[in-house]
Amino acid sequence: MALLECFYPDIYLDSAYEIDFEALYRNGYRGVIFDIDNTLVPHGAPADARSVALFDRLRRIGFESMLLSNNKEPRVKMFNDAVHSRYIYKAGKPSAANYRRAMEIMNTAADTTVFVGDQLFTDIWGAKKAGILSILVRPIHPREEIQIVLKRRLEWIVLFFYQRSGSKEAPEELRYGGKNDNRR
Repeated sequence: MALLECFYPDIYLDSAYEIDFEALYRNGYRGVIFDIDNTLVPHGAPADARSVALFDRLRRIGFESMLLSNNKEPRVKMFNDAVHSRYIYKAGKPSAANYRRAMEIMNTAADTTVFVGDQLFTDIWGAKKAGILSILVRPIHPREEIQIVLKRRLEWIVLFFYQRSGSKEAPEELRYGGKNDNRR
């Protein structure tokens, strides 16, 4: 269904933590923009050891990073105080404006930036409108606010057609442990 393709992610994975960021860097990507809730941690949770380690890893690789959230500043700042990235709160996703602002701050371009999020109608649609490689990840935790639960029902329909289109999973080389993984 061509109408739904604006919501199709470029890559669909189980978790943000399985992305092979080293491979993305080798392929010319230099900036990563993340949603927070249900992408990196459960909704409303503080940064955990795994998310802190991910941002440390991104810095070692050479990536610029940015948190892009529709939440208010106290929520975003609480998470960011542990991961030490930069952030934009009340981002107005799916508007492309703050995706572009994030790229300006990181000094990256659409063809060198990746977005990682868990929602099609905000995260992925906004990234697609901004021309950024979009990676959809499965929500970390099933507990969500009612408006998100309702959107998830509609997302199932879009994902059904997405998977039928043949765009199912990330290329093996962009998965942690994939064929180009030099850490084995």
